Amino acid sequence: MNGIINVLKPSAMTSHDVVSFLRKTLDMKKIGHTGTLDPNACGVLPICIGKSTKIIEYIQHKNKKYRAEVTLGYSTDTQDKYGRVLETSKNNVSNDEIINVVNSFKGKINQLPPMYSALKKDGKRLYELAREGKTIERNTREIFIETIDILSINKNKIMMDVICSKGTYIRTLCNDIGERLGTFAHMSFLERLSVGDFNLSDSYTLEEIVVKKSNNDMSFILPLDNALKFMGSIYLDKMFYKHISNGLNMRAKRLGISDFILNTEYKIYCNNDFIGIGIFALKNDEIVLKMDKVLV
Repeated sequence: MNGIINVLKPSAMTSHDVVSFLRKTLDMKKIGHTGTLDPNACGVLPICIGKSTKIIEYIQHKNKKYRAEVTLGYSTDTQDKYGRVLETSKNNVSNDEIINVVNSFKGKINQLPPMYSALKKDGKRLYELAREGKTIERNTREIFIETIDILSINKNKIMMDVICSKGTYIRTLCNDIGERLGTFAHMSFLERLSVGDFNLSDSYTLEEIVVKKSNNDMSFILPLDNALKFMGSIYLDKMFYKHISNGLNMRAKRLGISDFILNTEYKIYCNNDFIGIGIFALKNDEIVLKMDKVLV
């Protein structure tokens, strides 16, 4: 089996737990998730199975959309409601102040990854060090907040939708909003609404997957190229199938292809089959199609 499963991850499960569950359910080992979602968060978690694990990197780099609740008044060591309270504040802020501060986080910003994260330092996860009571120096990382839309402000709670780049910690965003407001804050709810073209409305619960599998209905497994809609497509004559599927470089002139952009990734099809991902590049004064990923 090869393809993508748009899983609706439940809260109280890690992303690795979901992978383990599906390995048992589908009776296969080659399965991987496309980016960690906090254990206490729910929402979209695309899972790659079989040869589709080769395209995880492309899915990981797509923007993600979250619905998050910020609770003002206190911060925690984990930056969510499950952590130990660090600082509290009784400062009151107006809705206008909240709106102005939240909007100030749009665009390129530098974010300091939290200690309670899956990042590694000297081969050890930061959250493991944090549980040992250790805090290590971390470097800020540039992230991009495309949009922040405030849905509601109810006393000390802010509900908002965020579209952001890979590597963004929504917990940290909530914490930083509280610091800038001078009230402290933490994330009290998180749901991932989308990852690239994978949306919550099209996702499957683990229970639904189990039922479908037991009925020999594998429609929950999407085709490999479903995750690559953002790429252009190149269609080749069936006479080149053997060459392309073996990953051989082919001259663009021989393929009869002229409508492309150099050094750009394309979905490559041949004989109506999705072969993989290719790039047109200059080699020895000739333009060739190089297969970056062969997926057949």
